[in-house]
Amino acid sequence: MFTGIIETVGVIQSIEKSGTNVDFTIKSNISHELKIDQSVAHNGVCLTVTALKDDWHKVTAVEETLLKTNLGELEVGDIVNLERCMVANGRFDGHIVQGHVDQIGKCTKKEERDGSWLFDFEYDSDLGNVTVEKGSICINGISLTCFNSQDGKFSVTIIPYTMEHTSFKTLQPGDVINLEFDIIGKYVSKLLNKK
Repeated sequence: MFTGIIETVGVIQSIEKSGTNVDFTIKSNISHELKIDQSVAHNGVCLTVTALKDDWHKVTAVEETLLKTNLGELEVGDIVNLERCMVANGRFDGHIVQGHVDQIGKCTKKEERDGSWLFDFEYDSDLGNVTVEKGSICINGISLTCFNSQDGKFSVTIIPYTMEHTSFKTLQPGDVINLEFDIIGKYVSKLLNKK
């Protein structure tokens, strides 16, 4: 389990196809602290460390993951948000994030707002996912509060610290993003749809 509080970003060093899977080699300042078989969220996708050395680590994404996330669009040199799984005795600073992306969405607007940035996003609401006003949303692994919540769209505001220390610094309108919706909201929605 994760919290959506990004520890650092990594840079894609290589991308290698292996059948229907893709191996990503990522350089980061936490790679040397990782271990084989450890779960690490990459842009909000929980992936297992399969190899590492000094300042890089390798993870594998299977076809299902590549089809349902933005990992298949990554290129060498791109940055990814990284978060190790939560420690049981740590503070819960974000919200419950499983590292299981529900669907992709798209950035539709980026606007500087005198010290912060407003981003608008759209997603396919036919898949049954919802946001609520002032509720939690996970974008590329980042725990955020959404507003302007409507059917298939919402907004977030990004503070300078988040802009500087996550992949939001490179995010532009038209970019595809990973979305993990609030787990409590997903259960409530499922229960209500059963009746």
